[in-house]
Parts: sequence; structure tokens; C-alpha cells
Amino acid sequence: MATVSLSELLGSLVYDASGAVSGRVREVALAPQEDRSRVALLIVKTSSGNRVLPLTAVSDINGGIRASSAAAEWVSADGSEGLLLLSRDLLDQQVIDVHGRKVVRVNDVDFNHETVENRPILKVGGVDVGARGAVRRLLKGLIPAAALRALLVRVPPRDIPWDFVDIVETDPARRVKLKISNERLGKLHPADIADIVEDLAPNEREAVFETLDEGVAAGALEELEPRVQRAVLESLDSERAADIVEEMQPDAAADLLADLSDERTEEILVQMQPEERQEVTELLEFKENSAAGRMTTEYIALPVTATAQDAIEAMRSFEGRMENMSTIYLTDSHGTLAGAVPLVKIVLAPASTPLLALAQEPLISCHERTKEREFAELFDKYNLLTLPVVDEQSHLIGVITPDDVIAMLRAKL
Repeated sequence: MATVSLSELLGSLVYDASGAVSGRVREVALAPQEDRSRVALLIVKTSSGNRVLPLTAVSDINGGIRASSAAAEWVSADGSEGLLLLSRDLLDQQVIDVHGRKVVRVNDVDFNHETVENRPILKVGGVDVGARGAVRRLLKGLIPAAALRALLVRVPPRDIPWDFVDIVETDPARRVKLKISNERLGKLHPADIADIVEDLAPNEREAVFETLDEGVAAGALEELEPRVQRAVLESLDSERAADIVEEMQPDAAADLLADLSDERTEEILVQMQPEERQEVTELLEFKENSAAGRMTTEYIALPVTATAQDAIEAMRSFEGRMENMSTIYLTDSHGTLAGAVPLVKIVLAPASTPLLALAQEPLISCHERTKEREFAELFDKYNLLTLPVVDEQSHLIGVITPDDVIAMLRAKL
């Protein structure tokens, strides 16, 4: 299969059906809503203005573009609605390489060229983010084409397959028309997404968070540096921000909202669902440098009479994060913490086994006003998976996870 680059196509002479030179290629366009990789049309600069030449009306692209229709039939290129113009929208633009988990700049675009039923088909194969594309564009027209090709053979390629490219579109209207959703980015680990987002400009960060699934966006937001977290949340409209915050761990959401202005926090809280709003609002009342300020309210607590089977059923219906299920807590009829059972013991026990019989000793907990250093020392001393937090009456009110401790330590670096 032959290949051709965007820089080679741009400026190429275009011949109409009669063989007369009718203009030069000004743009190469995709219609992403129809086909994400196949070239739909060329925009040709003619003496009468820019004209649209569908690729279905092109008979050959070797030695210039040869059309099978008369130039008079090419309609005026008045707009580009719904089109991805590769020169304007990709060349020199930053895109996301989801395979390499980084932001890169596009120097050229490579097409796979094949002929079907005597018609050329061009499909984007990848983007050139290395020196080869830059050299090709820089020296095009300055040295003979044969000499340029010989030189490029000596420049190692650095291409990213098109399937690994996510485009960042900052204009909301164009995002809708082009149906850009950053689907590939959304499949990465939240920590990788956070690293990528931190390399983007502010308006590009906003564009990414506008298109990511709320759950994915929430996970990525939790991984961002606090400064960037605040900037992202400030840039989004209140409704979208609330949708994302609702998907965050309640403690992480409360910590983030506490760093915003009171006015902005209230705007977001008003848009949240009542249950999630109440959880976050209660956590906002605690001091951030205390156990209560760091805890999450997403955990599993069962009556002291519960069995291993009860725990399995509770885990099946639990909507919190998986790591929050590492320990199941037991409370009496007054809500007093009575025991902690590691998940591994539950998995290995017969279904009818009382959980109280599996409870680990000693029962380690901390008070809601315990300072950060103290509960961090408890994690280290006892190798805890989670640490229950209790109030003055020893009622279980939340748990601290290793992620909470790590977030606390990161904030102090």
C-alpha cells in the first residue's frame, strides 16, 4: 500500500476532466461523523475562489490531482461545518497520543493510498510528530523532490497511528459538529489522564473535561495537582462541574470545594443531587487537617449479627470504590463501632460464618479530631488498609483510605 503525506498534497496542481489546470489543493478534509479516517474531499483554490472537489470525483493523485468532473461543477467552499480540515485543524496543533500517554505536536499527516475500482482512496494512517515531517514541510519547494525524498530516508520516522490520536477541540460548537469525545483518552488510567491534562493549555483542559465521561473525569480530577484541580473546576459551568464532583469520592470532593470561593462552592452544590450534596456538605464542616476532614463516607458497615453471606451481598450492591471494600465494619444497634473484618477472611469463610468471629484484633480506630500525623502513623504502624473514624460516642462516621493519606502527603510536598 502506497503512502502520501498531507504536505505533499497541499499545493498540488489540480486538473479538471479536460486536463486543464484548474487550481491547487488548499485543504484536505475529513467528515468525522461519516468516517473518522477516510478523506472526504479536497478544497481547491481556483481563480474563482475556493471550490469543493469530492474525492469520489478524483481519478488519480499521482503527478497532481486529476478530477473526473469539470471545474464548473465544483461547488463553492463557503463553509467547513462538520469537516475536519487537516491543515488548519491538525498541522502544528497539539493532540493527545493515548498510546504514549502524552501531548504531542503534529508536523505532518500520513495517508494510506489505495485504488479501488479505478478511484483513489485516502485514509489517515497516522500523524508525524518527529523531525521527518518538519523537514519535509521546511524544504518542500526549496530542493528538488527527488533530493528531498532521498534526504527523508535518512531521517528516522516518528509516527503515531491515527487510532491512538485524540484531538483537542476547544470550540464547543465544533466539538458537537465533529463529534469529538476523547473516547480513547477516557480508556486510560485516571493518573495518566491527569498527567496529560497538566501538559495542556487551560482552554484545552476545559475541552477535555467537557467531553470525558463524568466518572472518568472525576477520577482524573482527583489525580490532578490542587492548583490545576481548582482551575479546571472554575472553568466549567456549574452544572457540568456538579456532575463531575458527584462522581468523586466525597472526601476528595469536599477538599476540592473547600479550596474554592464560597460563592463558587455554593453554585456547584446547588446543582448537585440531594444525597451527594448532603454527604459533601457534612464533610465541609470538618477541618481538613483532621481525620474527619480526610475521611470518606463511602464504606460498608453491617450489624454485628451479619454473616459472611450478608457481606458478599452488601459488596455486590456497593456503589463506592473497590478499595473501600477492603475491610467490612461492624456496628451495634447504636451505630457504635464493634469490629473490622478484612475482605480476605470473608472470601475464604463459609457463607454462614458470623462476621464477628472473623473480626481482626486489636480494633484500631481514630477520633474525628485526630491530627493528620497521628492517623498517618497508625497506617504505618499497623499496615492498615483502611482506618475507621469515630465520634465522641464511638459511632462510626467514616473511614480513611491509603489514597487519603497519599493525597495528604502529596499536598505537603
